Amino acid sequence: MSTTSSSPPCIVFIGGGNMCEAILSGLLKTGHPKSLVRVSEPWEQRQEYLRKTYDVSVFADNNEAVSEAGSPRADVVVLAVKPQVVGQVVRGIAVVLRDTRPLVVSIVAGVAIKDFSRWISADGSPAGVPIVRLMPNTPALVGEGAAGMFADTDVSAEQRAQTEYVVCNIAKEYFWVDSESGVDDVCSVSGSGPAYFFLVIEAMEQKGVELGLSRQVARRLAAQTALGAAKMVLDAPETEDVASLRQKVTSPNGTTHAAIQQMIKDRVPEGIASGMQACRDRCVSLSDEFGKL
Repeated sequence: MSTTSSSPPCIVFIGGGNMCEAILSGLLKTGHPKSLVRVSEPWEQRQEYLRKTYDVSVFADNNEAVSEAGSPRADVVVLAVKPQVVGQVVRGIAVVLRDTRPLVVSIVAGVAIKDFSRWISADGSPAGVPIVRLMPNTPALVGEGAAGMFADTDVSAEQRAQTEYVVCNIAKEYFWVDSESGVDDVCSVSGSGPAYFFLVIEAMEQKGVELGLSRQVARRLAAQTALGAAKMVLDAPETEDVASLRQKVTSPNGTTHAAIQQMIKDRVPEGIASGMQACRDRCVSLSDEFGKL
């Protein structure tokens, strides 16, 4: 995917952790110029790793990374830091963000756009810096991510394209949501979703061992089954719902039928739904907590 401009954007990462590396690796694999990437990372060992592995400019100072003299102006600044420190980090680069007004893409969970604007603003008035909230998930680390995005009103069509340019390198499925609360909805489905499937695979693996399989065999069978089932869902026509796929492989009074009926009796679907609701509720409470920073 390309942006609407004639040249790729200059992208600056604030925070050089795993998600930064996933995006960075994807960008470079698809031909994004190394000269148009800068990373700010406080830990010296991590700095050296990123330099040696990806041959990009790495800084210890956030302001230097965003405004490096003699380098291309930052078009996109990706915030990839922990929620607990994001307020301090954004306040520390607020002046350069106000001066240069790049697109700010936050992958920080639970922090609302209004709080980013407040931290960037000099006097409490709207900062006018375009901000996108991006909710990726951990399968991005293996190029199989899913993501949701929300843009504030300052984000232009070109900047939406720049966001997609970044996201398409880590996510196979990605969507814009119509309201910021939709980011919390995405978190409850795909943001935290990998852990739900890990729990299912973990349970299948353990029961497989109890039934007599080796742990390695049980794990790989369970994982491949999850992967195959997911591919069948993604490859199915949009007019075919998941329930019909399940019904096709559930013969009346057969082995699968027995398993599904027991899971329904044990209220497995309700447990998944209540877990997703708990996830979303926690997103809201995190926003309240971090908004006070």
